Amino acid sequence: MPDQDETDRHFRTAGEDRDILRKGPQTPQTCSSAYCLAFDDGEFLLRDELRPVRLQLELMKAQIVFEEQNVNSTVVVFGGARIPAPGADPVRTADPALIKSLQDKAHFYEEARQFAQMVSRHALATGGRDWIICSGGGPGVMEAANRGADDVGAKSIGLNIVLPHEQAPNPYVTPELSLQFHYFAIRKMQFLMRAKALAVFPGGFGTLDETFETLTLIQTGRVAPMPVLLFGEKFWRRVINFEALAEEGTISPDDLKLFSFVETAEEGWAAIRQFYGM
Repeated sequence: MPDQDETDRHFRTAGEDRDILRKGPQTPQTCSSAYCLAFDDGEFLLRDELRPVRLQLELMKAQIVFEEQNVNSTVVVFGGARIPAPGADPVRTADPALIKSLQDKAHFYEEARQFAQMVSRHALATGGRDWIICSGGGPGVMEAANRGADDVGAKSIGLNIVLPHEQAPNPYVTPELSLQFHYFAIRKMQFLMRAKALAVFPGGFGTLDETFETLTLIQTGRVAPMPVLLFGEKFWRRVINFEALAEEGTISPDDLKLFSFVETAEEGWAAIRQFYGM
């Protein structure tokens, strides 16, 4: 059934009733928090008892935004917030060894940017509703991904999370697709609900958490198989002994086929095209 025309409503909108009350008389009764409309009462919505409602609101808001912005599918890019652009100094550390280590990884920023350019060109060539770059919205590799999409005039998504650090969206996220989350679980769902591929660059706990959750969901059949590309084999081999998990019997040897190592943007995009027969 089509939506009822705004001019043919039988009842006032919630916004209209809210405005009527806000302009009404100020009395001890009307100023009481009990009198406030439930949906207009911020303190009420923040109560612990309303957590299920807030979870639903975060899920629904993102769903509605993506539908209104014509987002059908995405390519998700994960990676460290601390990896600088080439020539830039790393932030949040004064340790010379760590500065050098991060600067040595700056080429991943450029690879992520180029990868996003390639994906986004394909997105534009196929209607602009699919293959949309989606990142965590922050600095480092995330910024590089959104920047690459912006370089070619394509839209991109940034799914930020409220954190003590790095919570501000990078300037390359499409403003209409810049979302903020309170709940990690809902943010993770939104990363994967439309994902056609996952590109993972070196990163920290957040990157590892999101990557292993994706692999677990593919392993258990909860999401459809997709390319999971780990950029920088040397890094990944050093921080995780994948083969040891299989040798210990805690994963199947076939689980090692759920992901692949790549080094460059060209290799990553070629792996996606091969997977989908493009």
